[in-house]
Amino acid sequence: MTQARHILVVDDDPRNRKLEEALLRASGHVVRSIDSGKAALEAIAAYPPDLILLDLMMPGMDGFEVVRQLKVDPATRDIPIIMVTALDDEGSRARLATAGVSELLTKPVDRWALQACIDKLLGGGRGTA
Repeated sequence: MTQARHILVVDDDPRNRKLEEALLRASGHVVRSIDSGKAALEAIAAYPPDLILLDLMMPGMDGFEVVRQLKVDPATRDIPIIMVTALDDEGSRARLATAGVSELLTKPVDRWALQACIDKLLGGGRGTA
């Protein structure tokens, strides 16, 4: 039995959060969800997840700023981040890679692509809730 993976979903759209939560829980992960970048930084500081599934375009603090703040903090810089976005151009991909994003998934999130990214980033072990 493998240890459950704690994944934080950050997205301002409640429909996207619910879909991503359902996909992750179906794979046995423990999921928390947050609706803003600012709230995500507070939640991560209080209880760092194993992985973050982060929306790029959010009001207030966007995904780029969340990544920037996480990557400058020694306590959070090594947490893998999967950025979820509707953007799929080379410029966005390059900017995300430079910022420190581990993987990029386009919306709507595909269950198998999501699990493949998680397996790659966390060593392939699926959690059991």
